[in-house]
Amino acid sequence: MPRTSRPITVTLGEMQKRVDARVKSGAYASTSEVIRAAVRALDREEAALREWMRVRLEESLDDPRPTRPMDGVFKRLRAHHRRRIEAARNAKV
Repeated sequence: MPRTSRPITVTLGEMQKRVDARVKSGAYASTSEVIRAAVRALDREEAALREWMRVRLEESLDDPRPTRPMDGVFKRLRAHHRRRIEAARNAKV
């Protein structure tokens, strides 16, 4: 069966030990198998994050509460941040 991809070189640094340990344990047949499993795991993680973000966005768009003007929100956030900085400075004194 012809190869459907081309070989690549990857520098793993300290991760090389962990890859080698997985192959040595017999959990994986080769370094390539470990890397393929890692990419599949990354794909699952990214898909889960996209789904989480999609659900949060839908919840936000479906929220019946009225929107708030951005300027007011940021004004309150800046004031809150200033109070926290002042409290931290006063605590150090």
